[in-house]
Amino acid sequence: QVQLVESGGGLVQTGGSLRLSCAASGGTFSNYTMGWFRQAPGKEREFVASTNWNGSKIGYRDSVKGRFTISRDNARNTVFLQMNSLKPEDTAVYYCGARTRAFGVSWFRDVPLYDYWGQGTQVTVTS
Repeated sequence: QVQLVESGGGLVQTGGSLRLSCAASGGTFSNYTMGWFRQAPGKEREFVASTNWNGSKIGYRDSVKGRFTISRDNARNTVFLQMNSLKPEDTAVYYCGARTRAFGVSWFRDVPLYDYWGQGTQVTVTS
């Protein structure tokens, strides 16, 4: 059983930056593909970014490309999401997810494919 704890959310103005962290425990971190997702009020949870087990292969949703960067530190059992040039439409609860590595697939964008989730951290971007 893997436990995930997100941190780093907050209130920021348009154009600002935040760095989210997700600390994992209870499993071998390098055995998991990790992802960041977000959910705004009244909307479904959506994919933001994902990384394979060692950070060498990464995927992003189109609207965050060039602004957000996902990374992981396997020695610290932590995955990060650096968010720059934030916009009001980035406002949401951000969740990290973990998915057991799968042969031939580097990263995943679909919510149902993830096995474990954190409790989320609120990001609010004001205009």
